[in-house]
Amino acid sequence: MTRRLLLSHLSLILLVLLALEVPFGVLYARSEVARFSRTAEQGAMTLAEVCEDRMEHGLTTDLPDLAVAYGRRTGGTVLVADHRGVVLADTAARAVVGEDLSAEPDISTALHDRSTVGTRRTAPADSEFLVVTVPGGSSPAVACVVRTVYALGPLDARVHTTWLFLAALGLGVLAVASLIGLALARSITRPVRALERATAQLAEGRITDPLATDRGPAELRRLAASFTRTATRLQHLLQAQQAFASDVSHQLKTPLTALRLRLENFEPHLAPCAQDSLDKALGELERLSRMVHGLLALARLENTEIRAAAADLDAVVRDRADIWTAFAAEQQVGIVVCGGTSVPVLAVPGALEQIIDNLLSNALRVSAPGTSVTLAVVATPVDGTRTPPVTELHVTDQGPGMTEAERHRAFDRFWRAPHADHDGTGLGLPLVRHLTRAGGGEVTLEAAPGGGLDAVVRLRHADCRERHDRPVTAAHADAAARPAPVR
Repeated sequence: MTRRLLLSHLSLILLVLLALEVPFGVLYARSEVARFSRTAEQGAMTLAEVCEDRMEHGLTTDLPDLAVAYGRRTGGTVLVADHRGVVLADTAARAVVGEDLSAEPDISTALHDRSTVGTRRTAPADSEFLVVTVPGGSSPAVACVVRTVYALGPLDARVHTTWLFLAALGLGVLAVASLIGLALARSITRPVRALERATAQLAEGRITDPLATDRGPAELRRLAASFTRTATRLQHLLQAQQAFASDVSHQLKTPLTALRLRLENFEPHLAPCAQDSLDKALGELERLSRMVHGLLALARLENTEIRAAAADLDAVVRDRADIWTAFAAEQQVGIVVCGGTSVPVLAVPGALEQIIDNLLSNALRVSAPGTSVTLAVVATPVDGTRTPPVTELHVTDQGPGMTEAERHRAFDRFWRAPHADHDGTGLGLPLVRHLTRAGGGEVTLEAAPGGGLDAVVRLRHADCRERHDRPVTAAHADAAARPAPVR
């Protein structure tokens, strides 16, 4: 922002300088050329009158000395011709005395009693000269012609010097304006930078550097005061929510455990006909316990921030498959691992284990004996169309699958498919989605070829790490290793 303010300030100053200096420079150059031309023409006319007077008194031999003296005084060359255009004197020695120049355009024009002023370039050095040709004579008949030639190099040098002075003056003004603009821009953006730091601290959960509400423009002071009030209120709300989650975690575990023990103690004293009701009550109590754990995990996930880091997806997949193989064998379901990638992925520490555990738990609950669950790691090729590149984890089962409408609702909290077991909590997939997004990835449910469901987890490569401000869980280990199914 400081740079943009400074650039806008300097752009305005530069525009003003150009609007003032360029017209002044052009006007100065034109006025200098016009003044020099008028002076040269007036001098040539005066010389022509003197030459005419000498010729009337028969002093033609004095013309060469007169021309040389005039040329030395003015810094130019002089050519004098008579009324027929015959050269009488030439200080530049370009024409021979007695040579007829009446055919040259400027001499011919002067013989017709008209003056000419113009520029001419010479071929060897490509130098520019001012040529002034005037007639001499106070009577209608032209008695002589005077041509004066002046090099325009000194005049051009003077004009260039003026342009350089204007440029130096403009650079000096820009330098001073830059210092002033930088000071002003910093004074304006300093409260904005402080607000940015406070916002970053608020995203991390606590403001360590309170904003000063007595510095900067009035608008920014009011914004700082409003932000401080909002941040204070948000901090209080977050602290209250975290305290509530902590209280629930401690206060509900003990009563639920005590209730379970009391129900189990009833078992020896119940009639056989009431055993089924007791089992259902214990099942509902277990589901309530898992639901409390899931809600607490989601609360911690949304209230605490942890940075994502590089993780070895292949190692985690193999490890979790080994752990779940024994449980799957009890249900006569196989676990197949295929594919792989050597590229580390970006994930919150401990999140990959929970993601795979939740997805495997759901897949095994709907898998019939004799079927298998596939864990496939697919590295998508980097072809320039996917930004950033990702690695896909597919958890595919051969269960009943879901309709498209059910797949869209599967990530809603507490939602379960109509054919799902009643002991599920509907919190597993929401937890998977939060954990995946915390690392910058995404999870979707797709129909598997041949029936079943394909849970696709897309994880970004660790070498494409960016800053993530999304809050993630601070206690992944506390979440259940096998959350309740969500189907």
